[in-house]
Amino acid sequence: VQLVESGGGLVQAGGSLRLSCAASGSIFRIDAMGWYRQAPGKQRELVANIPSGGSIKYSDSVKGRFTISRDNAKNTLYLQMNSLKPEDTAVYYCNADLFTTWNNRGIYWGQGTQVTVSS
Repeated sequence: VQLVESGGGLVQAGGSLRLSCAASGSIFRIDAMGWYRQAPGKQRELVANIPSGGSIKYSDSVKGRFTISRDNAKNTLYLQMNSLKPEDTAVYYCNADLFTTWNNRGIYWGQGTQVTVSS
């Protein structure tokens, strides 16, 4: 199983970016998917999480600016980031809680994509 992120880059404060994360390989079912980020010298933190059913969760720091979504037919996760701030600068990682067979479950991570917001 592979998770591959794309869409990161350099943007000015107030700008927008859209991240994508495509899951591929032997996937039986994907439950929750999420975006995390890690800034230099800081711990990795949850940005947003979207379960297969149920409520979407956002960190307080991105509420109202970021939108998480998923396309289950394509096994792809998205993060639309608007009104970006310099403090959003970080490496963004996607993860997925998924089954490779009906009873083989695991947490998988992507390699990360850099987002840099200039002031």
